Amino acid sequence: MTTGISGGQTARVQGTDGGTPPPSVSRARRKARPYLLSIPATAVVIGILLPFFIGVYYTFLNFSATERNPQFAGISNFVSVLSDPLFWGSVRTTLLYAVAATAIETVLGIAIALLLNRSSLVGKIFEKVLIMPLMIAPVIAGVIWALMFNPQFGILNYVFHLGSVYDFLSRERALWSAILVDLWIYTPFVAILVLAGVRSLPKEPFEASAVDGASWFYMFRRLMLPMMWPYILVAVIFRFMDCLKIFDLVYVLTKGGPGDATRTLQVGAYQDSIINFNYSRGSTYMFLLWILVFVTAKYLVGVLGKAQRRAAGSEG
Repeated sequence: MTTGISGGQTARVQGTDGGTPPPSVSRARRKARPYLLSIPATAVVIGILLPFFIGVYYTFLNFSATERNPQFAGISNFVSVLSDPLFWGSVRTTLLYAVAATAIETVLGIAIALLLNRSSLVGKIFEKVLIMPLMIAPVIAGVIWALMFNPQFGILNYVFHLGSVYDFLSRERALWSAILVDLWIYTPFVAILVLAGVRSLPKEPFEASAVDGASWFYMFRRLMLPMMWPYILVAVIFRFMDCLKIFDLVYVLTKGGPGDATRTLQVGAYQDSIINFNYSRGSTYMFLLWILVFVTAKYLVGVLGKAQRRAAGSEG
C-alpha cells in the first residue's frame, strides 16, 4: 500500500517536472562548443587585421605601377620617407590641424553646452538645429564651403565686402579655412557630448554651494569642470584622432594645396600611392600615421582613466 502511494507520488512529481529529462550532450560536443562559438569573432578579427598587415608588408617592398615584380626592399621606404622634408611638412600640417581644430571645437562645444543646459524654448530649438551639420557628409560640406569660399561668386566675399581678390583658399589661409569648415561640422558633436555629461551631473553639490552663496564661476571651476573632465576628454579623444586622419574635407577643398599648404599625412599617402603610383611609399605613410595615432590614443586614454578616477573621487 505504501509502495503504491509512493509510486503514484513519484509519477506525479515526474509529470510536474516536465516529463522526460533533457537529452544528454556528448563530451566531444561540449569541448567543441567554445571553439565553434569563437569562429565568428575570429573571422571578424582576421577581416580587420588582414588589410593592415598586408599594408605593413607592402612597406618592405618596392611595389609600384612600374614594378610588376616587386622585390624586398628592407627599410629603404622608411629611410626615403623619413628623410623627405615633404613628409615632415605633412606631419606639421597634420598636427597643427588636429591641435587647432580640437582645441577650438572643445572650447566652443563647452560654451554651447552650458548655454543649452538652461531650459528655454530658444535653447530647445537651437539644440535641434545644432545637429544639422552632423547630418551632412564631410565631402558634401567641403563642396558647399568651396563654393562659398570662391573669390569670384562666393557668398562670403559678397557679405563681408572683400571683393574678388581676397581668396580664402590661398596658401596663407587655406589650412585655417579648412579648420573653419571642420569647426562648423564637428563643434555640435562636442557640444552634444558635453551637454549629455552636464545633464548627468548630481544636483546636490550645486544646490549646497548655492545655499552657501557661491558664485556661478566658482561652481563651474571647482565643481562642474572637475566632474565634466571625463566627458570633455572623450570628446577630445574622438576629435583629435579623427583630425589626425583627416582627408576627405581637405582634399575636396584644396587637394592638399596650394603647393603643400594643406598636405596632411592622409593626403600625402593618397598622392604617393594613387597619383604617383608608388604603393609601397604610400603604405609607409599610412603605417607611420598609424604609429602616431596609436601612441597618441594610448596617452589620451591613460589621461582619461586618471580623470575618471579623479571625478569619481570628487563625486564621492
